[in-house]
Parts: sequence; C-alpha cells; structure tokens
Amino acid sequence: MPPVIRNKKAYFNYEILEKFEAGIELLGTEVKSLRQGTVRLKDAFARIKNGEVWLVHAHFSQYGPASRFNHDPERPRKLLLHKREISRLTSKVEEKGLALLPLKIYFNSRGLAKVSMGLGRGKRKYDKRDAIRKRDQRREMERELRRKGR
Repeated sequence: MPPVIRNKKAYFNYEILEKFEAGIELLGTEVKSLRQGTVRLKDAFARIKNGEVWLVHAHFSQYGPASRFNHDPERPRKLLLHKREISRLTSKVEEKGLALLPLKIYFNSRGLAKVSMGLGRGKRKYDKRDAIRKRDQRREMERELRRKGR
C-alpha cells in the first residue's frame, strides 16, 4: 500500500479552520516518487492564480530509474477543483488573510493521487508554546503509566 505523506508542521504553525480534498496533476515520474514516499510538504502552500490553484514548494524527489526523463522536483503543480470551490476559496483567502496548506497527499481507493488541503490561520507564538506544553505533559503521563505498569 502506498504511503500517506503528512505535513505535520501545518498543524503546529496553523490553526486549521476547514478541510477539503483536491486532485493533483502529476507527471509519471512524480507519481512513482509519490508511491515511494519521497515527497516533502514542509514548506508547501497553495496559491490561486488566474482562476487556478497551484501547489507551490512541494518537493517531489526525482525518480532514480527515470534518468534524463525526470521532473523538476520543485515545480508548481496544478490542483484540480471545481470553479465554485475556487471562487469560494479565493474570497476567503483574500478577505480574511487565510492560507491554503496541504495537509496530506495520498492515493484514494481508485488509485488517484489526492491532496487534503486546509484553510488555516497562523498561530501566535503563545499558542505554539501552549501546544508544546500540552504535548510534553501528555508524554510525561504516558511515561509514568509505562513505569507503573512494569
């Protein structure tokens, strides 16, 4: 089963307000790279330009056996959405200052590459510190429970 590529930094740096799914237009070597799991979404975001949505700064590593027929790892990739969805997202992004972020890339049951996108608002520094504090407390509790379970 092909891996699901997740963007963990998106949840840490942004408060995700809404999620939706989009198709993605890929070249053959990019699909092979995605099936191998050699994709990074760390700094990626989506940009709306001329009524089209583009995934920018997503790194699809080159597929080794393709040699000279490989793709550009950092090229913008077109996301496939309905016009209604694009116009709704355009108004939200421009009006409220929200960001479009890829949360994960995966293959659906029909074998098509899909991108789970999120509409997010940047977190403040104190929100991030709070998230770190909660995570550390949860880890400490789990550690104590394991220690007492022996």
